[in-house]
Amino acid sequence: MTSVVRPPDRSVQLPFFVYGTLRPGEVNHDLFLRGRTVSEEPGLLPDTALYEGPGYPYALHRPGPGAVGELITAEPGAYGELLVALDRLEEYEGPGRPGNMYDRMAREVLRPDGSSVLAWVYLASPLLARELRTSGTEIPGGDWLKR
Repeated sequence: MTSVVRPPDRSVQLPFFVYGTLRPGEVNHDLFLRGRTVSEEPGLLPDTALYEGPGYPYALHRPGPGAVGELITAEPGAYGELLVALDRLEEYEGPGRPGNMYDRMAREVLRPDGSSVLAWVYLASPLLARELRTSGTEIPGGDWLKR
């Protein structure tokens, strides 16, 4: 499986894979996602490790079992507004921008039935990822809710 891929077209409305405070039951889920989704289902982001952050996790691309989370499909009419809101929340200013806290990437996410879907996911920016690899605290099992 290819872990990091580019979406086929910028106009395609990909689902989002969330693994931290945007998961159901967490504070940002209610603030950003409640009433804006048509489906939420379990997912696994392969070759990803989660690291502790200041009240939220960071995901890094790295060979291994993966990160546990949910696939969130936005209501079609709410997609554009939601994308802007999540980019702002995740401090994502655009591809390769030096001020990014996270980079938004299209990645293959596994569903419980073994099928995969291309989804947006926010990964720690390269500079932050390098710092986390050397001095961060990894979340065992890749599940923020079981930390």
